[in-house]
Amino acid sequence: MSIDLETAARVARLARIRVDADALPALAQEFNTILGFIEQLNEVDVEGVAPMTSVTPMRLKRRADVVTDGNCQGAILSNAPDAREGFFVVPKVVE
Repeated sequence: MSIDLETAARVARLARIRVDADALPALAQEFNTILGFIEQLNEVDVEGVAPMTSVTPMRLKRRADVVTDGNCQGAILSNAPDAREGFFVVPKVVE
């Protein structure tokens, strides 16, 4: 697939990017380079390869799933710049 100047201008307009007419050939070439790389990736055989989320094997650390009573309102509210009557105080934003 090849991107012509008209398609590059349409993509720029859809992306709300102002591109001067003299910069359109370079943009079209950049799009063609990207599409060429995607076509190159499509040639790679990935049959039987499991999807991964990282290049290094990792397991998320898990904490014990235990029920606690919480009871740490004071500690939480101590981080607030302003707290009154057990609640965070925020400035009024709606009239």
